[in-house]
Amino acid sequence: MTKHLLAVLLGASALTACAAGPDYQAPATPTTAAAPFIGAASPAVSTAAAQDRWWTLYRDPLLNRLVDDALAANADIRVAVARIERARASLRGAKSDRLPRTGLGASANYTRTSDVQSLPGIDRENWVFDGGLDISYEVDLFGRVKRGVEASRGDLAAAQADADGVRVAVIADTVRAYLDVTATAERLDVAQRTVALLDQSIRITGARFEVGRSDRLDVIRVTALRDQQKAAIPGLEADRDAALFRLATLTGRTPQELPPTVRAAVRTPQLAQPIPVGDGQALLARRPDVRAAERRLAADTARVGVATADLYPRITLGGSVGTTALGGNSLLGGGPLNFLLGPLISWAFPNQEAIRARIGTAKADSAASLAQFDGAVLQALEETERALSVYAHAIERAQTLTAARDEAARATRISLARQREGRIDFLTVLDAQRTLASAEADLATATRALSFAQVDLFRALGGGWGQASRS
Repeated sequence: MTKHLLAVLLGASALTACAAGPDYQAPATPTTAAAPFIGAASPAVSTAAAQDRWWTLYRDPLLNRLVDDALAANADIRVAVARIERARASLRGAKSDRLPRTGLGASANYTRTSDVQSLPGIDRENWVFDGGLDISYEVDLFGRVKRGVEASRGDLAAAQADADGVRVAVIADTVRAYLDVTATAERLDVAQRTVALLDQSIRITGARFEVGRSDRLDVIRVTALRDQQKAAIPGLEADRDAALFRLATLTGRTPQELPPTVRAAVRTPQLAQPIPVGDGQALLARRPDVRAAERRLAADTARVGVATADLYPRITLGGSVGTTALGGNSLLGGGPLNFLLGPLISWAFPNQEAIRARIGTAKADSAASLAQFDGAVLQALEETERALSVYAHAIERAQTLTAARDEAARATRISLARQREGRIDFLTVLDAQRTLASAEADLATATRALSFAQVDLFRALGGGWGQASRS
């Protein structure tokens, strides 16, 4: 009878070994996703492979050190690394199910038996010592343990990709904060130079007023323009302080610990080459959010197998060996040995509705993960194309404002020269100075926005997690 039962079980396992959930297959992406980017036609970018350590393209040693500091000390990265260790520990736990489980047990009890229960020649009161070794091993006929290990591997890979995503964000935020520090310093310099030029105009206009060649109203007007420009300086100083404080946090420092070299940085680094962007296929392989979504889908697919395996019998081979001794003398002399060996079969049958409900839940989770993967692919392509477009238009805007600033500066010089010759009135000079101040401020703001657009493009490309995560 036993032989027939084992034959039936082995035959059933051969027929249903592949039934414990679907085998995972990587989801397909749209064929157009691998094509070159629409925005790659801009001369500001190239189709060369995107670079991991992209911030080194700025050739700024101070920026490189700040990024290294952020990768080593940033609190968000430390949290992500801790989650990797948690997932790795869960994987070790899942792998342990493939090994036999062992347990040692021992007990000592002082007992007193009744006269009826006492055996002849045995004291009614005595010590009872028990000891034993238990061993059990689950025969993974239907892949429950195997699928559990696959799910844990997927969770670990997803956690690693999430950590890469955090690194990308931290690197981009660090570079952005540094560029904000330097760009705001340049905007502050523009405002201070504008105020200095207007102070000079006030002195000249005041001198002309003293000799009767100018009206008191001219002095008031240029003074008002100077005060208006000067009022922008405190706000710019506050913006620079905020960028410095943000940079300190990103690099794991308090604001007081930020190096003086960072506070002294006033020149915004520039790129000396077009930004390498690669193509859509390389983007999807590189973006951490896409990789994390794909690994979560693999893990959830494996969990369907874990739930499905519960539909079938669970077979455990086990055994135990132990001894029981009465009194210290029996313990030292060796008590009688007992052992147990045999298989254990457990099967939730015929009521399997709860198991099928878990299978349905796992399938729904897998479908949701597939949808999240498809969404991550589309979002990655959208963010990159949008960043390419914003970058190209930011360059165009900066170039136009540079030309406008140059023309405004030329108009101001001509106006001042003609005023000295008495050929134009002061209102024309004042209007030229106001136009130049506005053009200078607009160009400084556009230059800052251009730097941010560069960082946003690098961030959309998903670089920074390769060599950076190993540095």
